[in-house]
Amino acid sequence: MKDTPLSNCERDFLLKAIEEKKRLDGRQTYDYRKMKITFGTDFGCCFVDLGKTRVMAQVSSELVTPKESRPNEGIMFFNIELSPMASPAFEQGRQSELSVKLNRQLERCLRNSKCIDTESLCVVSGEKVWQIRVDVHMLNHDGNLMDAASIAAITALCHFRRPDVGIQGDEVTVFSPEERDPIPLSIYHMPISVSFAFFQQGTYLLVDPCEREERVMDGLLMIAMNKHREICSIQSSGGIMLLKEQVMRCSKIASIKVSEITELISKALENDKKARKAGERCGFAESMPQERITALKMDETPVEMTDVTEKANDIVHNADAPPQMVPSPVVPIPGVGQVGQGVQSTWGLEEDDEGEEEENDNSGEEQDEKVTRMEEEKLESREGDVVEISDSEEEEVVILNPEKVSKNTGYTSHHKGAAATQKRKRK
Repeated sequence: MKDTPLSNCERDFLLKAIEEKKRLDGRQTYDYRKMKITFGTDFGCCFVDLGKTRVMAQVSSELVTPKESRPNEGIMFFNIELSPMASPAFEQGRQSELSVKLNRQLERCLRNSKCIDTESLCVVSGEKVWQIRVDVHMLNHDGNLMDAASIAAITALCHFRRPDVGIQGDEVTVFSPEERDPIPLSIYHMPISVSFAFFQQGTYLLVDPCEREERVMDGLLMIAMNKHREICSIQSSGGIMLLKEQVMRCSKIASIKVSEITELISKALENDKKARKAGERCGFAESMPQERITALKMDETPVEMTDVTEKANDIVHNADAPPQMVPSPVVPIPGVGQVGQGVQSTWGLEEDDEGEEEENDNSGEEQDEKVTRMEEEKLESREGDVVEISDSEEEEVVILNPEKVSKNTGYTSHHKGAAATQKRKRK
């Protein structure tokens, strides 16, 4: 399933906001999103939340035969999985260009920078070495996957403990954690990736772009650096031309961000170590008493429960009187039934009501005119008798003795009286 493309209005809005140095989430140009690092129950399981981007890294180990070219070194293997749970744009069962790109960048950042002592992973030269596998799963995609993946991977490697081994002759014995304490990996430094997004052909620069900002960017610069200000890898994508001053500026910003993130990782590892040493619950077990299935922890809000009855009575006493309810059903206008509150309708019935009232007034006036005309006819019919000959009661009338012609109707009063008498006789 392909991701829904941005409309031209959204694209213009984002670019206009970036020109005015404004971002969707209220951050400044060089600000990172809120970062949170948590650990699972087992060693080597790490969750990283970078804003709404969520990544899980799991480290595992096994004894394998070393490579022929390097018989005394262990093997590092990285795998990034983009599941459809993270974004509808990711497909299951096939590697996309983004996953291949992230895999290569992560290998370049961690393995090629020699951050781990691979020689310490050798058990028997040329026969048995440790293979360290790092699986990175994207749980939610909201931009800047590379930074979140690098932080999760290096933190999981620092948190991981491999089993201890014993060698007796040609036999290699792997001890369980109950028999011997696991051994941490030998890590020289912690390379962390920092991403910079460029807009308008390098005119504008943003740190830690979100998913919508990544859609409208022209190019991306990723710098992997450790806290000693040593650049481990650098890569530019998007086909933009960057100046030397721009790259130097980004490297200075990256050095500050990497030192802050490294300090955060160290504090998280220290807190987890203290909790495990004290025998406290940690990881998934910590989330069970709160009846939550994640490893996130939420602070409880204290609620004061003293004098609740008095406060409730005061609120009820000082509250406004409830509005009067109109009986249901209601007939607001003639011929219309309404169920519910008899409030004024907002569907434009007021104008219709006025029109109907005008029509009712007009019909009333016409009825009054008819009544006056009937009274005049009765009065005129009393004046004299007229003899008339007619074949039908309604169509043709022949008047024999025309005397007075009425001004209003044009018929004689004798004609009206004779017509009335003739109708009575026929009845």
